[in-house]
Amino acid sequence: MGDIKSALEIAMEKIEKLGEATDEERLKWKYVPEGERLAVRYLKQDCNLVVELSQYEETARRYVIEGAGDILIRNISLPKDDLAKRNNKRTMDGLKNLRGNKVAVENVYSKMRRIFNHYVEQGEQQRKQAYESLKAEFEAKMQQAVQQQLGSLMGVKIDVEKQPQFQEEWRKMQTQLDSQYLKLLDEYKQELSGIA
Repeated sequence: MGDIKSALEIAMEKIEKLGEATDEERLKWKYVPEGERLAVRYLKQDCNLVVELSQYEETARRYVIEGAGDILIRNISLPKDDLAKRNNKRTMDGLKNLRGNKVAVENVYSKMRRIFNHYVEQGEQQRKQAYESLKAEFEAKMQQAVQQQLGSLMGVKIDVEKQPQFQEEWRKMQTQLDSQYLKLLDEYKQELSGIA
């Protein structure tokens, strides 16, 4: 019979196979998280990214930029309200400061802005129409159910907007309506990730 190894022994064998970490890997492990923290500080406390980055050596700076860029890209979202719009602007300004190829970044931003504008203008109209349609559908179903249960009760008004089933259906519909925008936004975020 073969030897049965403990989890620790198996893990140690795997570590031995990996070998020593390179200097590049060590730099990345150290400075990517620092970049992530810098991005969070930028978003919350309004620090100057350019000044903060200048404090790092050239070898570390690219990893700090990588970490900060990842966090900033993740913070770009659909402009559902004024706060989201302000956060997007701040995030996009910060990201532009990090990237060397400003023209490529601006090209992606113009695509994002088109999506944001469409979301705010036509998307808002779509959401209102979908909401009213769903509300009318629910009101008809509720009236029919009440009529079957209690007979003809004319004038009974049911506020369907407060019904949990209605709210759940509306959340699903919003998710469905937003998904087309989110898909495009995710593609543009991937493009931003590839820009140095």
